[in-house]
Amino acid sequence: MQISDLIPWSRDKDKSQAGERENGANPLVSLQRDINEVFEDFWHRVENGWTGRNDGVGMIGPSTDVTETEKSVDVSIELPGMTEKDIDISLTSDSMTIRGEKKIEHKDERKGVYMSERSYGSFYRTVPLPAGVDTDKAEATFKNGVLTVSLPKTAEAQAKIKRIPVNAA
Repeated sequence: MQISDLIPWSRDKDKSQAGERENGANPLVSLQRDINEVFEDFWHRVENGWTGRNDGVGMIGPSTDVTETEKSVDVSIELPGMTEKDIDISLTSDSMTIRGEKKIEHKDERKGVYMSERSYGSFYRTVPLPAGVDTDKAEATFKNGVLTVSLPKTAEAQAKIKRIPVNAA
């Protein structure tokens, strides 16, 4: 075997050998295909929260929506299976950090069968806040597995908003 045989794109062989390479007969082509699949699977898992479960909490954290209006900044976070006791919110002048820990234990004992399941997970999410948010008047509500934090803007910040009309050219 020559070194040029190891480089799939450098060969100028007949079409039968090219067909064999495409069908996986060449170990380097198969290796390249497998490595590509591993990376594609990795990025797919990262984009979809890593766990593969549909519980809303993955490697990156729970689904979070941040919206800003003229009067407030509102943050909504999906936290299925959690209660308000599992959540901790802390504010600074320029950020809000939300932490949570989910602990689920299930035990079942009947007719000589003992089953115990445990599931633990924690997360934290830091949301940068714009200048002019009144952290003293922040409110948080938790309903149906969704945490909503409303951070009103100060009167000064609301007064600084200026609308610019858009004219047709």
